[in-house]
Amino acid sequence: MGDVTPPPLQGPTAKEKKYDRQLRLWAASGQAALEDAHILLINSGPGVVGVEALKNLVLPGIGQFTILDSSVVAEEDLGVNFFLDESCLGGFRAEHCCNFLKELNPDVQGNFVTEPLQSFITKPNALQPFTLILVTSPVVPEILATISVYAQQHAIPAFYTHSVGFYSHFSLLLPPAFPIVETHPDPETTTNLQLLTPWPALSKLAEEKTHGLDSMIDDDHGHVPYVLLLLYYLGRWKASHNGLVPQSYSEKTAFRDLVRSGERTKTAEGGEENFDEAAKAVLKTLNPSAPGSSVKEVFAAEECQNLTKDSANFWVIAHAVSTFHQTHSVLPLPGAVPDMKARSKDYIELQNVYKSKAREDVAEVLATVRSLEKELGRSIPIDEKEVEAFCKGAGYIKLVRGRPFHIARPNEMVKWGDRARFAAGALENPDSLILLYIAFLAYDSFVASHLIDALGGAQKVPGLDAAEPDTQKMIGIAEAIIDSLLNEASRFIKDPEYSEIKHASARFVEEIVRAGGSELHNIAALTGGMVAQEVIKVITKQYVPVDNTCLFDGIASKTSVLRL
Repeated sequence: MGDVTPPPLQGPTAKEKKYDRQLRLWAASGQAALEDAHILLINSGPGVVGVEALKNLVLPGIGQFTILDSSVVAEEDLGVNFFLDESCLGGFRAEHCCNFLKELNPDVQGNFVTEPLQSFITKPNALQPFTLILVTSPVVPEILATISVYAQQHAIPAFYTHSVGFYSHFSLLLPPAFPIVETHPDPETTTNLQLLTPWPALSKLAEEKTHGLDSMIDDDHGHVPYVLLLLYYLGRWKASHNGLVPQSYSEKTAFRDLVRSGERTKTAEGGEENFDEAAKAVLKTLNPSAPGSSVKEVFAAEECQNLTKDSANFWVIAHAVSTFHQTHSVLPLPGAVPDMKARSKDYIELQNVYKSKAREDVAEVLATVRSLEKELGRSIPIDEKEVEAFCKGAGYIKLVRGRPFHIARPNEMVKWGDRARFAAGALENPDSLILLYIAFLAYDSFVASHLIDALGGAQKVPGLDAAEPDTQKMIGIAEAIIDSLLNEASRFIKDPEYSEIKHASARFVEEIVRAGGSELHNIAALTGGMVAQEVIKVITKQYVPVDNTCLFDGIASKTSVLRL
């Protein structure tokens, strides 16, 4: 038989080379989600922050974007919008921004609509093609409310953002239940070795590798994996403590001393690295494998408890994992083993024990999923890889409950509802920017009450013509909003310093009015970057997005996230 030529080695494709760094962040699945997305940017006002957000989405390869903007390019646009030049004067801003954005990445399809928002939004199914909506201020409250209702009804994520002078703000409107499996926690904080509840294969390996530990030669003694050392000394501890494991901090400290007592210090290296690793891992690894609060919230959710034929895959898997936890009192084993001082053969053997147990756990959860599918009468089975990914990250899943935009209407009291508790807590926190948020609500209310034409196609922004009267009116609106919050949150807040709150609020208002509705490019660019980062989290369903309001004070260089 002749020699068989091996197949040629295949290097990364041009696309993989182009997106190499981001593929490391959100993998091929995240990139595919990004490329399937179609973002609608409803651009109002100076329109800088919206275009800057799109820039940061075009570069990583968003599938499509559409800019809805009926504004015509004027001289003032050229000084703040880097996607416009003198050749654009008199043309539609949406068209020119779209063309320049497309030059950044030929893989991205760009579209523009120059129709006024007021007529576009009334068309049937006008928002249907889009998978995410990004709105920039100012927008007529009724139109923002229409977008908000549509986004909630169709589970379409939406963003609303302001950028005025040195201040900016954006809010996320996510579906009522927005679960995230791939939260990407810090690997150093997520090691789950289940040393307090070892399974037979792990216990057997520990017995084999630590048998005759005290009589081992130095080279063997210094290469026992620290996981197996901890199991060995746990056995000794339990033998002298009525079968109990170390629980309190003092007991864990004593156990750490027990582990250190086994180290040989008179070696060629002056000590043993594996024992150092074992001692350092005591406090981190000897903890019960109990689900955190975010996981408990998922298990307790009505969607998890009461499954239906139409339940999302996430909830079916979550129910199965909850059943697994009820049965075994632990979550499925992720299967990852940290690096450690050990011989390659021993490390691979330990790694295989963990991987084998992780596969067994996935198989048990998958069996429960298949049983639930049959019970619910579901025709399309859930992909096994989806179940595997859930089990791997089961300890760090996160559920975000979307909230509608807080819409400020003219001559109407702002209603805080269940947001009052969080807003009251923020009001008592000196590091919070809740008063800046209230200033932005006042800004929206002012703009909504100063429509220049009946259709709301043109709006007056505070400070553009008469700064002093506009400042006083805005301060009055902000104080009324504060009063409504204090009234609704009276049971949550203790004797607030009302005069100080009013004074701090007035400072934010005065600065916003001074800006006259203008955007500073550096603030808009920074905010656009933050918005794009959150958009990517939402589209890829990876990492945990802001929940749900973010404010930036460019004067103090300070950011605050509020759950409003």
